[in-house]
Amino acid sequence: MANVIATIKIMPTSPEVNLEELEVKVKQKIVEFAGEGDTKTEIEPIAFGLKALKIIFIMDESLGSPDKLSDEVQTYKGVNSAEITDVRRAVG
Repeated sequence: MANVIATIKIMPTSPEVNLEELEVKVKQKIVEFAGEGDTKTEIEPIAFGLKALKIIFIMDESLGSPDKLSDEVQTYKGVNSAEITDVRRAVG
């Protein structure tokens, strides 16, 4: 099977949520779900000091939908919402 590149976007409950701590927790969950692989983190300004955490990661297509991962991340303290915003097959 092929690899896919997926993006999870996490919206914190407030601007006071420590995104660095949240990033560490989410990356641990990604490793549990998809195994070790490359990741890239982006901070996206939203409004009034609120920033979204976007993590792009690689997973094997055979693992199925990454929605299970976003459902688990959404239960974390300080997370308002978590959704998979992009999934595409890796080329090359």
